[in-house]
Amino acid sequence: MAIDCLVLGAGQEVGKSCMLVSINGKRIMFDCGMHMGYTDSRRYPDFSLISKTGDFDNALTCVIVTHFHLDHIGALPYFTEVCGYKGPIYMTYPTKALAPLMLEDYRKNMDRRGEDEQFTSDHIAECMKKVIPVDLKQTVQVDKDLQIRAYYAGHVIGAAMFYAKVGDAAMVYTGDYNMTPDRHLGAAQIDRLQLDLLITESTYATTIRDSRYGREREFLKAVHNCVAAGGKVLIPTFALGRAQELCILLEDYWERMNLKVPIYFSAGLTIQANMYYKMLINWTSQKIKETYATHNAFDFKNVRNFDRSLINAPGPCVLFATPGMIVGGFSLEVFMQWAPSENNLVTLPGYCVAGTIGHKLMSGKPTKIDLDKDTQIHVRCQIHQLSFSPHTDAKGIMDLVKFLSPKHAILVHGEKPKMATLKERIQSELGIQCYCPANNETVTIPSTHYVKADASGTFIRSCLNPNFKFSTCSSTDKSYLDSNESKAVSRLSVSDDRATEGILVVEKGKKAKVIHQDEFLHMLGEKKHEIQFAYCFPMHMTLTEDLSSTSHMLCGFDKCTLISRLSMILSDELSEGNILDLGEELQVESFCVSVCSSDDCPHRLSSSLQNGSESVFFCCHWSVADEKLAWKIISIMKNSTL
Repeated sequence: MAIDCLVLGAGQEVGKSCMLVSINGKRIMFDCGMHMGYTDSRRYPDFSLISKTGDFDNALTCVIVTHFHLDHIGALPYFTEVCGYKGPIYMTYPTKALAPLMLEDYRKNMDRRGEDEQFTSDHIAECMKKVIPVDLKQTVQVDKDLQIRAYYAGHVIGAAMFYAKVGDAAMVYTGDYNMTPDRHLGAAQIDRLQLDLLITESTYATTIRDSRYGREREFLKAVHNCVAAGGKVLIPTFALGRAQELCILLEDYWERMNLKVPIYFSAGLTIQANMYYKMLINWTSQKIKETYATHNAFDFKNVRNFDRSLINAPGPCVLFATPGMIVGGFSLEVFMQWAPSENNLVTLPGYCVAGTIGHKLMSGKPTKIDLDKDTQIHVRCQIHQLSFSPHTDAKGIMDLVKFLSPKHAILVHGEKPKMATLKERIQSELGIQCYCPANNETVTIPSTHYVKADASGTFIRSCLNPNFKFSTCSSTDKSYLDSNESKAVSRLSVSDDRATEGILVVEKGKKAKVIHQDEFLHMLGEKKHEIQFAYCFPMHMTLTEDLSSTSHMLCGFDKCTLISRLSMILSDELSEGNILDLGEELQVESFCVSVCSSDDCPHRLSSSLQNGSESVFFCCHWSVADEKLAWKIISIMKNSTL
């Protein structure tokens, strides 16, 4: 079994997130985004790679959308209403509520730019009718084999990581997430799961961000300095997410500093979004939930709607204008008017995709920007880039990968050189195989498959049989009468490890079964064969009057005496195994040793006496399972004297 991952978007780039995952016969499309930096065929994923015939209903089991940002949902109405997908779509309740606002705002921006309409308002409404909303940690049975579950991702309200399981194979697709809380959202939360695959974003693959409070102070200082000097501040942002985070920050600062400079939203869209945020308070941070009864953080007293007639009005102001990244729409219109003035400030609060004006501003302060062949923008305003991105940083990605410890990881939604660096870290520091494929590439990884098997009665009984292990250990006993002296005492340690070995048998047309090895031999009609090792060698001994001759030494009674002496030696030197004195034979596990009275023993390597001293030969035999133990005992015997 294998998991096939076809990257339809966000492969070695940020934007157009879309991943087709085939897992044990089920095909899931995660996210259906658009690229903000393109207006040609590269804007949307190449859906023909899913189905050459356009039969997407049979080609896909379901579609899962992680959150409402356009680079994750922007192509969805086009895919459902133009391409014709009519199957199930899963997303959280907040995403379903807020996605139409983002999509409608994008559609209006396309109209303003004179672009060909990709979908209509009716398309958006019909698309949303196909959505099945899910709650956090709700296990949804898509069909009899596929189950999915959403986990809190932070990032934006309603954002979720999705867990998918088919049979024994399991994976997580993170979408965008944040491992640290901010003012209005909590940190990502997920259970510790057994995963074959983790697909994670890597927007900030090599970045370690400063503390949130330091970034907030820097942002507020830049804004305050600008408006204090009579300038205007443009904050290009999408209507949902960073707009609310920064509004909470500015609202609090304006109240503390008693500032009267107006703060504007460019349209009623964000006012409508704020209404939804008030309704979805359970998805926000713990602090906002705790203070909700006395103060709703989304009631912005200092924020008002912006009218186009105010663009060139005198006096300072702060303006939130959509869309983010200055890809067009009202934020571009205002930028064209305010960029030529040195008093004004453009602050970019998050990541900007390559190809956008925001990205050009972040890459180095240009003096001119060519909008098209006929339009040129002179840039003299201040440019301030701040890391208010809701994406996790490199530490957060590593923390999540380490916490989940999947067998394999795939990096998406990042820049190629930075992804390569993170990939090496994951492989070297965590020992997890990692991939960072490009768009339209497929990665195939093995998946887990457990076999359910019956067990025979004989095998079960063998597991229940006692399996005693005896060993000796030394301890100090200070209980001897009133003496201050202590005495070393040997104690017997007993363990019972009830484990056994069985054989998994899979017969055609029958259920797998674990049987005892004796049963297996019976099935094959074979007799049991065992490999035995044997070795005969001399051991030094000291002759006494009662053992003054070799013939007397090897009589029946004295063989027992030799075995008894050997037992005492091994008891002192050997810590493992149960030593059994059987009279003329000594046994430790499968190792057996006895006095050898044969002059032509086939297991004897040499019959010569060593160093002129008296010796007696011992014959040993043992099974392969106790080879290490056997040579340890032989070594003790060779280095000892009877």
